[in-house]
Amino acid sequence: MARDHGFHPVRITRVVEETADARTFVLDAPWPYRAGQFVTFRACGVLRSYSMSSSPDTDGELMTTVKRVPGGLVSNWMLDNLAAGDVVEVTRPAGVFCLRETSAPLVAFCGGSGVTPVLSLVKSALATTRRRVRVLLANRDADAVIFRSALADLADRHPDRLEVHHHLDVLNGFATETQLRNFVNTDTHADFYVCGPAPFMDLAERALRAHGAGADQIFVERFGSADASPAEQEPAAETAAEPAAETSREEPAAGDGTPEDEPREDGTVTIVLNGKKHTVPQHPGETLLQSARRAGLAPPFSCEAGNCATCIAQITAGEAKMRVNNALDDDEVAEGLILTCQGEPVSADVTVVYED
Repeated sequence: MARDHGFHPVRITRVVEETADARTFVLDAPWPYRAGQFVTFRACGVLRSYSMSSSPDTDGELMTTVKRVPGGLVSNWMLDNLAAGDVVEVTRPAGVFCLRETSAPLVAFCGGSGVTPVLSLVKSALATTRRRVRVLLANRDADAVIFRSALADLADRHPDRLEVHHHLDVLNGFATETQLRNFVNTDTHADFYVCGPAPFMDLAERALRAHGAGADQIFVERFGSADASPAEQEPAAETAAEPAAETSREEPAAGDGTPEDEPREDGTVTIVLNGKKHTVPQHPGETLLQSARRAGLAPPFSCEAGNCATCIAQITAGEAKMRVNNALDDDEVAEGLILTCQGEPVSADVTVVYED
Protein backbone atom coordinates (compact mmCIF):
# COMPACT_ATOMS: atom_id res chain seq x y z
CA MET A 1 0.00 0.00 0.00
CA ALA A 2 1.06 3.57 -0.54
CA ARG A 3 0.38 4.51 3.04
CA ASP A 4 0.68 2.65 6.30
CA HIS A 5 -2.49 2.88 8.38
CA GLY A 6 -1.47 0.39 11.04
CA PHE A 7 -1.08 1.42 14.66
CA HIS A 8 2.36 2.22 16.05
CA PRO A 9 3.59 2.68 19.64
CA VAL A 10 4.46 6.34 20.09
CA ARG A 11 5.90 8.02 23.17
CA ILE A 12 4.48 11.28 24.51
CA THR A 13 7.35 13.69 25.14
CA ARG A 14 5.36 16.60 26.60
CA VAL A 15 1.82 17.54 27.56
CA VAL A 16 0.90 21.22 27.25
CA GLU A 17 -2.14 22.68 29.02
CA GLU A 18 -3.82 24.98 26.52
CA THR A 19 -7.00 25.72 28.52
CA ALA A 20 -8.71 24.17 31.53
CA ASP A 21 -10.14 21.43 29.28
CA ALA A 22 -7.72 21.18 26.35
CA ARG A 23 -4.26 19.61 26.15
CA THR A 24 -1.64 19.35 23.44
CA PHE A 25 0.17 16.02 23.29
CA VAL A 26 3.65 16.24 21.78
CA LEU A 27 4.49 12.93 20.12
CA ASP A 28 7.88 11.38 19.41
CA ALA A 29 6.81 10.47 15.88
CA PRO A 30 9.10 11.82 13.15
CA TRP A 31 6.59 11.08 10.36
CA PRO A 32 6.09 13.29 7.32
CA TYR A 33 2.67 14.91 7.19
CA ARG A 34 0.76 17.82 5.68
CA ALA A 35 -0.63 20.77 7.58
CA GLY A 36 -4.25 20.11 8.52
CA GLN A 37 -3.98 16.32 8.80
CA PHE A 38 -4.86 14.11 11.78
CA VAL A 39 -3.79 10.92 13.53
CA THR A 40 -6.03 8.20 14.95
CA PHE A 41 -5.52 6.89 18.50
CA ARG A 42 -6.46 3.42 19.68
CA ALA A 43 -7.46 3.71 23.34
CA CYS A 44 -10.09 2.37 25.73
CA GLY A 45 -11.01 -0.28 23.17
CA VAL A 46 -12.10 2.28 20.53
CA LEU A 47 -10.60 4.55 17.88
CA ARG A 48 -10.61 8.34 17.90
CA SER A 49 -9.06 10.81 15.44
CA TYR A 50 -7.52 14.13 16.48
CA SER A 51 -5.96 16.83 14.32
CA MET A 52 -2.43 18.09 14.45
CA SER A 53 -1.93 21.60 15.78
CA SER A 54 1.69 21.56 14.64
CA SER A 55 2.89 22.39 11.14
CA PRO A 56 5.58 20.44 9.27
CA ASP A 57 6.88 23.78 7.98
CA THR A 58 7.38 25.50 11.33
CA ASP A 59 7.49 22.87 14.09
CA GLY A 60 10.09 20.21 14.78
CA GLU A 61 7.65 18.07 16.76
CA LEU A 62 4.32 16.48 15.90
CA MET A 63 1.57 17.80 18.17
CA THR A 64 -2.09 16.86 18.44
CA THR A 65 -4.55 18.77 20.57
CA VAL A 66 -7.51 17.21 22.41
CA LYS A 67 -10.44 18.98 24.08
CA ARG A 68 -12.45 17.31 26.79
CA VAL A 69 -15.93 16.26 25.65
CA PRO A 70 -18.44 15.87 28.51
CA GLY A 71 -18.96 12.12 28.84
CA GLY A 72 -16.40 11.42 26.12
CA LEU A 73 -14.64 8.12 26.63
CA VAL A 74 -11.25 8.83 25.04
CA SER A 75 -10.85 12.58 25.50
CA ASN A 76 -11.47 12.32 29.23
CA TRP A 77 -9.13 9.36 29.57
CA MET A 78 -6.36 11.15 27.67
CA LEU A 79 -6.63 14.38 29.64
CA ASP A 80 -6.94 12.65 33.01
CA ASN A 81 -4.31 9.94 32.59
CA LEU A 82 -1.67 10.59 29.95
CA ALA A 83 1.63 12.21 30.85
CA ALA A 84 5.12 12.65 29.41
CA GLY A 85 6.78 9.27 28.94
CA ASP A 86 3.55 7.34 28.32
CA VAL A 87 3.20 5.31 25.13
CA VAL A 88 0.07 5.43 22.98
CA GLU A 89 -1.00 3.57 19.84
CA VAL A 90 -1.34 5.93 16.89
CA THR A 91 -1.66 5.72 13.11
CA ARG A 92 0.46 7.71 10.73
CA PRO A 93 -1.06 11.05 9.65
CA ALA A 94 -3.95 11.11 7.17
CA GLY A 95 -6.61 13.48 5.88
CA VAL A 96 -7.27 15.93 3.05
CA PHE A 97 -8.14 19.08 5.04
CA CYS A 98 -5.00 20.59 3.57
CA LEU A 99 -3.75 23.61 1.66
CA ARG A 100 -3.91 23.57 -2.09
CA GLU A 101 -1.58 25.43 -4.41
CA THR A 102 -3.15 28.84 -4.90
CA SER A 103 -2.46 32.48 -4.21
CA ALA A 104 -6.07 33.10 -3.10
CA PRO A 105 -6.65 34.28 0.46
CA LEU A 106 -7.27 31.70 3.18
CA VAL A 107 -10.38 32.41 5.26
CA ALA A 108 -11.15 30.08 8.18
CA PHE A 109 -14.12 29.67 10.50
CA CYS A 110 -13.40 27.77 13.72
CA GLY A 111 -15.71 26.73 16.52
CA GLY A 112 -13.94 25.84 19.76
CA SER A 113 -11.13 23.36 19.17
CA GLY A 114 -11.92 23.50 15.46
CA VAL A 115 -8.98 25.88 15.56
CA THR A 116 -6.65 22.88 15.94
CA PRO A 117 -6.16 21.93 12.26
CA VAL A 118 -6.65 25.57 11.24
CA LEU A 119 -3.65 26.63 13.34
CA SER A 120 -1.60 24.04 11.45
CA LEU A 121 -2.83 25.45 8.11
CA VAL A 122 -2.22 29.05 9.16
CA LYS A 123 1.35 28.32 10.20
CA SER A 124 2.15 26.66 6.88
CA ALA A 125 0.38 29.28 4.77
CA LEU A 126 2.32 32.09 6.44
CA ALA A 127 5.63 30.22 6.26
CA THR A 128 5.48 28.93 2.69
CA THR A 129 3.25 31.34 0.73
CA ARG A 130 2.39 35.01 0.42
CA ARG A 131 -1.33 34.41 0.93
CA ARG A 132 -3.45 36.65 3.15
CA VAL A 133 -4.99 34.71 6.04
CA ARG A 134 -8.12 35.62 7.99
CA VAL A 135 -9.50 33.57 10.89
CA LEU A 136 -12.76 33.85 12.81
CA LEU A 137 -12.86 31.93 16.10
CA ALA A 138 -16.17 31.34 17.87
CA ASN A 139 -15.96 30.36 21.53
CA ARG A 140 -18.11 30.39 24.63
CA ASP A 141 -15.90 32.91 26.47
CA ALA A 142 -12.32 34.15 26.61
CA ASP A 143 -11.18 31.31 28.89
CA ALA A 144 -12.29 28.75 26.29
CA VAL A 145 -10.11 30.14 23.48
CA ILE A 146 -7.44 27.62 22.49
CA PHE A 147 -4.17 28.95 20.98
CA ARG A 148 -5.09 32.57 21.69
CA SER A 149 -1.49 33.56 22.43
CA ALA A 150 -0.08 31.52 19.53
CA LEU A 151 -2.39 33.23 17.05
CA ALA A 152 -1.70 36.65 18.57
CA ASP A 153 2.02 36.05 18.19
CA LEU A 154 1.58 35.04 14.54
CA ALA A 155 -0.52 38.16 13.93
CA ASP A 156 2.19 40.33 15.50
CA ARG A 157 4.80 38.77 13.22
CA HIS A 158 2.62 39.01 10.11
CA PRO A 159 0.49 42.15 10.65
CA ASP A 160 0.01 42.70 6.92
CA ARG A 161 -1.11 39.12 6.22
CA LEU A 162 -2.92 37.64 9.25
CA GLU A 163 -6.19 38.88 10.74
CA VAL A 164 -7.69 37.08 13.76
CA HIS A 165 -11.24 37.88 14.93
CA HIS A 166 -12.71 36.47 18.16
CA HIS A 167 -16.45 35.93 18.53
CA LEU A 168 -17.40 35.25 22.16
CA ASP A 169 -20.90 33.88 22.75
CA VAL A 170 -21.20 35.41 26.25
CA LEU A 171 -20.69 38.89 24.79
CA ASN A 172 -22.16 38.62 21.30
CA GLY A 173 -24.56 35.69 21.38
CA PHE A 174 -24.20 32.78 18.97
CA ALA A 175 -22.67 33.61 15.60
CA THR A 176 -25.18 34.33 12.84
CA GLU A 177 -25.11 33.76 9.11
CA THR A 178 -25.05 37.51 8.54
CA GLN A 179 -21.99 37.92 10.78
CA LEU A 180 -20.11 35.18 8.96
CA ARG A 181 -21.00 36.64 5.56
CA ASN A 182 -19.84 40.06 6.76
CA PHE A 183 -16.53 38.53 7.81
CA VAL A 184 -16.04 37.11 4.31
CA ASN A 185 -16.77 40.58 2.88
CA THR A 186 -15.18 40.83 -0.58
CA ASP A 187 -12.98 37.71 -0.25
CA THR A 188 -15.40 35.60 -2.30
CA HIS A 189 -12.48 34.13 -4.29
CA ALA A 190 -10.78 32.76 -1.14
CA ASP A 191 -10.33 29.16 -0.02
CA PHE A 192 -12.59 28.63 3.01
CA TYR A 193 -11.76 26.20 5.82
CA VAL A 194 -14.43 25.26 8.37
CA CYS A 195 -14.05 23.14 11.52
CA GLY A 196 -16.01 22.92 14.76
CA PRO A 197 -19.31 21.61 16.12
CA ALA A 198 -21.80 20.41 13.49
CA PRO A 199 -24.29 23.30 13.91
CA PHE A 200 -21.49 25.84 13.54
CA MET A 201 -20.10 24.14 10.44
CA ASP A 202 -23.55 23.89 8.86
CA LEU A 203 -24.09 27.60 9.56
CA ALA A 204 -20.73 28.51 8.00
CA GLU A 205 -21.40 26.42 4.89
CA ARG A 206 -24.80 28.06 4.41
CA ALA A 207 -23.30 31.51 4.86
CA LEU A 208 -20.51 30.82 2.38
CA ARG A 209 -22.81 29.42 -0.28
CA ALA A 210 -25.23 32.31 0.17
CA HIS A 211 -22.28 34.67 -0.25
CA GLY A 212 -21.37 33.07 -3.59
CA ALA A 213 -18.59 30.66 -2.65
CA GLY A 214 -18.37 27.58 -4.86
CA ALA A 215 -18.29 24.03 -3.52
CA ASP A 216 -14.67 23.67 -4.65
CA GLN A 217 -13.67 26.60 -2.42
CA ILE A 218 -15.11 25.18 0.82
CA PHE A 219 -13.16 22.65 2.90
CA VAL A 220 -14.91 21.16 5.92
CA GLU A 221 -13.35 18.84 8.51
CA ARG A 222 -15.80 16.51 10.24
CA PHE A 223 -15.13 13.69 12.68
CA GLY A 224 -17.54 11.43 14.47
CA SER A 225 -17.87 7.89 15.74
CA ALA A 226 -20.93 6.12 14.41
CA ASP A 227 -20.78 3.43 17.09
CA ALA A 228 -20.61 5.86 20.01
CA SER A 229 -23.37 7.58 21.90
CA PRO A 230 -23.71 11.32 21.14
CA ALA A 231 -21.84 12.22 24.33
CA GLU A 232 -18.95 9.95 23.36
CA GLN A 233 -18.52 11.17 19.79
CA GLU A 234 -15.25 13.05 19.75
CA PRO A 235 -14.32 15.05 16.66
CA ALA A 236 -10.80 16.35 16.18
CA ALA A 237 -12.22 19.77 16.88
CA GLU A 238 -14.96 20.18 19.42
CA THR A 239 -16.52 22.69 21.79
CA ALA A 240 -18.95 22.23 24.63
CA ALA A 241 -21.76 22.11 22.08
CA GLU A 242 -22.94 18.86 20.53
CA PRO A 243 -20.13 17.03 18.68
CA ALA A 244 -19.84 17.07 14.92
CA ALA A 245 -21.42 13.68 14.48
CA GLU A 246 -21.96 12.14 11.10
CA THR A 247 -25.00 9.95 10.48
CA SER A 248 -23.97 6.56 9.17
CA ARG A 249 -26.06 4.56 6.77
CA GLU A 250 -27.58 1.47 8.34
CA GLU A 251 -26.75 -1.97 7.07
CA PRO A 252 -29.50 -3.40 4.87
CA ALA A 253 -31.70 -5.95 6.59
CA ALA A 254 -31.12 -9.29 4.97
CA GLY A 255 -33.79 -11.89 4.48
CA ASP A 256 -36.94 -9.81 4.78
CA GLY A 257 -38.12 -10.92 1.36
CA THR A 258 -37.94 -7.58 -0.42
CA PRO A 259 -36.29 -7.64 -3.87
CA GLU A 260 -33.71 -4.95 -3.04
CA ASP A 261 -32.40 -7.06 -0.18
CA GLU A 262 -31.86 -10.16 -2.27
CA PRO A 263 -28.19 -11.01 -2.92
CA ARG A 264 -26.94 -10.65 -6.45
CA GLU A 265 -26.30 -14.17 -7.66
CA ASP A 266 -23.75 -12.92 -10.20
CA GLY A 267 -21.76 -10.68 -7.86
CA THR A 268 -19.34 -11.35 -5.01
CA VAL A 269 -17.24 -9.42 -2.53
CA THR A 270 -14.00 -11.07 -1.42
CA ILE A 271 -12.42 -9.70 1.74
CA VAL A 272 -8.84 -10.51 2.73
CA LEU A 273 -8.29 -9.79 6.42
CA ASN A 274 -5.36 -11.03 8.53
CA GLY A 275 -4.22 -13.04 5.53
CA LYS A 276 -7.47 -15.02 5.29
CA LYS A 277 -9.90 -14.81 2.39
CA HIS A 278 -13.68 -14.64 2.77
CA THR A 279 -16.22 -14.35 -0.07
CA VAL A 280 -19.87 -13.32 0.22
CA PRO A 281 -22.53 -12.46 -2.37
CA GLN A 282 -23.00 -8.79 -3.12
CA HIS A 283 -26.00 -7.01 -1.61
CA PRO A 284 -27.29 -3.91 -3.44
CA GLY A 285 -26.48 -0.67 -1.62
CA GLU A 286 -24.10 -2.38 0.78
CA THR A 287 -20.62 -0.99 1.44
CA LEU A 288 -17.50 -3.13 1.50
CA LEU A 289 -17.32 -2.66 5.27
CA GLN A 290 -20.89 -3.88 5.66
CA SER A 291 -20.12 -6.88 3.46
CA ALA A 292 -17.13 -7.71 5.66
CA ARG A 293 -19.29 -7.54 8.77
CA ARG A 294 -21.89 -9.76 7.13
CA ALA A 295 -19.10 -12.26 6.56
CA GLY A 296 -18.57 -12.35 10.33
CA LEU A 297 -15.37 -10.29 10.21
CA ALA A 298 -14.23 -7.40 12.41
CA PRO A 299 -12.19 -5.08 10.17
CA PRO A 300 -10.95 -1.72 11.47
CA PHE A 301 -13.29 1.28 11.28
CA SER A 302 -14.24 4.34 13.29
CA CYS A 303 -16.31 7.23 11.92
CA GLU A 304 -18.19 5.40 9.12
CA ALA A 305 -18.52 8.78 7.44
CA GLY A 306 -15.56 8.81 5.06
CA ASN A 307 -13.50 11.10 7.25
CA CYS A 308 -10.97 9.25 9.39
CA ALA A 309 -9.36 6.68 7.03
CA THR A 310 -9.31 4.01 9.75
CA CYS A 311 -11.15 1.58 7.45
CA ILE A 312 -8.74 1.96 4.55
CA ALA A 313 -8.04 -1.09 2.37
CA GLN A 314 -6.91 -1.84 -1.18
CA ILE A 315 -8.97 -2.97 -4.14
CA THR A 316 -6.95 -5.67 -5.89
CA ALA A 317 -9.64 -6.89 -8.31
CA GLY A 318 -12.78 -5.30 -9.66
CA GLU A 319 -13.98 -1.79 -8.96
CA ALA A 320 -15.82 0.09 -6.22
CA LYS A 321 -16.92 3.71 -5.88
CA MET A 322 -16.90 5.80 -2.71
CA ARG A 323 -19.97 7.78 -1.67
CA VAL A 324 -17.84 10.18 0.39
CA ASN A 325 -14.08 10.64 0.54
CA ASN A 326 -12.62 13.16 2.95
CA ALA A 327 -9.42 11.24 3.70
CA LEU A 328 -7.69 9.94 0.55
CA ASP A 329 -6.02 12.06 -2.09
CA ASP A 330 -6.35 11.47 -5.84
CA ASP A 331 -3.07 9.57 -6.14
CA GLU A 332 -4.07 7.14 -3.39
CA VAL A 333 -7.45 6.52 -5.00
CA ALA A 334 -5.70 5.92 -8.33
CA GLU A 335 -3.50 3.32 -6.61
CA GLY A 336 -6.58 1.38 -5.51
CA LEU A 337 -6.92 2.54 -1.91
CA ILE A 338 -10.50 2.84 -0.71
CA LEU A 339 -12.46 3.78 2.38
CA THR A 340 -14.41 0.57 2.89
CA CYS A 341 -17.12 2.33 4.92
CA GLN A 342 -17.98 4.31 1.79
CA GLY A 343 -17.05 1.94 -1.04
CA GLU A 344 -19.82 0.23 -3.03
CA PRO A 345 -19.00 -2.38 -5.72
CA VAL A 346 -19.60 -1.27 -9.30
CA SER A 347 -18.26 -4.44 -10.90
CA ALA A 348 -19.64 -7.97 -10.60
CA ASP A 349 -16.74 -9.18 -8.44
CA VAL A 350 -14.59 -7.13 -6.10
CA THR A 351 -11.62 -8.11 -3.93
CA VAL A 352 -10.55 -5.85 -1.07
CA VAL A 353 -7.41 -6.46 1.02
CA TYR A 354 -6.87 -5.04 4.49
CA GLU A 355 -3.29 -4.43 5.54
CA ASP A 356 -1.97 -6.94 8.06
